[in-house]
Amino acid sequence: MMNFRKSLLLLAATAAMAMPQMAGAARPWMLPSETMFAGSGNEWLTVDAAISSDLFYFDHPGQEWQPVVTAPDGSTAQVENRTVGKLRQTFDLGIKAKGTYKIAIVNEMLMGNYMLNGERKMLPRGTTAATLATAVPQGATDVQTATATTRIETFVTAGQPTGTVFTTTGKGLEMVPVTHPNDVAMGEPATFKFLLNGKPAAGLDVVAIPGGIRYRSDLKQIDGKTDAEGKITLTWPEAGMYWVSVNSGGRRGPGEGGPGANGSGGAPGAGGPQGQAGPEGARPMGPPQDRATYAMTVEVQG
Repeated sequence: MMNFRKSLLLLAATAAMAMPQMAGAARPWMLPSETMFAGSGNEWLTVDAAISSDLFYFDHPGQEWQPVVTAPDGSTAQVENRTVGKLRQTFDLGIKAKGTYKIAIVNEMLMGNYMLNGERKMLPRGTTAATLATAVPQGATDVQTATATTRIETFVTAGQPTGTVFTTTGKGLEMVPVTHPNDVAMGEPATFKFLLNGKPAAGLDVVAIPGGIRYRSDLKQIDGKTDAEGKITLTWPEAGMYWVSVNSGGRRGPGEGGPGANGSGGAPGAGGPQGQAGPEGARPMGPPQDRATYAMTVEVQG
């Protein structure tokens, strides 16, 4: 038995070392308890929300995210029993009307830097437009800022899917379905359109990863790129919950560090301190770049 356990540990260690670097990335997500309801008017949904390396497990500090639910008629539905724990956030939603609900977490913060006493300093992490004036000390000059927007979504449907909730805001990365996200099935193509600040998000890398990567060395990652219209078509090899992510803007600028884009799935606020040097060493700070991250959880039916 002891030799067997040692063999398992050795196999696990070897698999971990063989996994691509992306396996350790911080990924923001929501996980609904289910996505399809009969529509009886007396049903309940529970959602977990977290940032983690392993989909859909809890291995990072819990986040003070504020979920917003759009009901099928376009109104805002209230979540209940919201709790922020050490590693995750949970909340419940009463499914009272037929149609599609959108559950979204949207965060927008400012990245940037300023000159003070001959040195360039970074803005504190978590700075927003409302707190910028207090984040920049007196005497600072040459303030440079850029916006980082993170949008995390999932969708659930009672009865037949509807499209009212897919109204866009024109800010950051947003998804407009060609295929309804609650109408995807194993072996069938599904097409989604992405917009960046209201315009087609062309040429962006998209990744889709099924949950359960904690127990396998192969991510089973699906890679694709949006076309000139911002569209991408994905075909699902197996059933289950998938995390779909797209990023725009890459790093915050030369020397500014932070989680990468184009597959890393890192969320603003999930990486190391701003200004931290990467493996290549310190580099001069450049102007910050706008960044946008979108992450969606879809359930693929068997």
